[in-house]
Amino acid sequence: MAVEMSHTGQEPRIQAVVFDLDGLMFNSEDIFHEVGQTTLRRRGKELTQELHSQMLGRRAPEAMQICIEYHSLTDTVDDLLQETRELFEQLSELHLAPMPGLHRLLDHIEDHALPKGVATSSGRRYLEGMLTRFQLQDRFDLTLTAEDVTQGKPNPEIYQKAAERLGIPTAEMLVLEDSHAGTTSAVMAGAVAVSIPNRHSRHLDFGHAHRVLSRLDDPILLRYVSGNSRKLPGRLP
Repeated sequence: MAVEMSHTGQEPRIQAVVFDLDGLMFNSEDIFHEVGQTTLRRRGKELTQELHSQMLGRRAPEAMQICIEYHSLTDTVDDLLQETRELFEQLSELHLAPMPGLHRLLDHIEDHALPKGVATSSGRRYLEGMLTRFQLQDRFDLTLTAEDVTQGKPNPEIYQKAAERLGIPTAEMLVLEDSHAGTTSAVMAGAVAVSIPNRHSRHLDFGHAHRVLSRLDDPILLRYVSGNSRKLPGRLP
C-alpha cells in the first residue's frame, strides 16, 4: 500500500523526522488490543472496533474515560489504568517487538544526518522503558510525552512543540503516525504527515495524510530522507 495524498506534486523538504511510538515503532497496539479485550471481558463487555478506534492515539487517561463512557462502566480511570498496566506488562514480556522496517529506517536517517525524535501520547516512564528495552534510548535527539503537553492528540500541540524544540518550521518536519488522531495532530500542526497504519487502524480514514504507506522502510519514505539530507561521507548508498 502506497497512496499519494499530496496535491503539490513535489517532494517535501525534510529537516527532521519525528515518530509516534505505539503501533508505529512497536507492535504494542496488538498488546493493548488484547489487554482491552481481557479487561472488558471481565466486565461482560466487548472491545468493539468502534470503541478501539476512538481510543487509538489518545493519552491513556483519555482513552480510559472514553471506554468508561462507551460502556457506562462504574470503574474509575485510575482503576482501569492500574489493571491494564499490569496486563500489558505480563503480555509484553512475550509479545512486544519492533515493527517491520524500524531499524532500517533509523539507520537510513542516521546515515543522512537528519535529527529524529519521538512524540507519543504515552507517559515518559513508559517511553523510556520501551526505548531502553530495545537499546534505542540514545538514538533520538528529542522525546516528547503526555507530560510535556496540556492537550493530547489530535490537538497539534505536541508536534508544534517538537518542531519548536528541533528549531525547524513544522512544514519541514516529517511525522510518522499510525492512528487517525495522531495523523490529525501532525496535519493540524502543518507537518508532512505520513501514515503507516497497523492492522488495528488501517480501516480508518487517512485521507488527510500526505502519504499512506505500509512499512517504515517503504522506498518512498527512504527517498524522502535521502532527498532532503546531508549524507555522511564514506557511507554506501
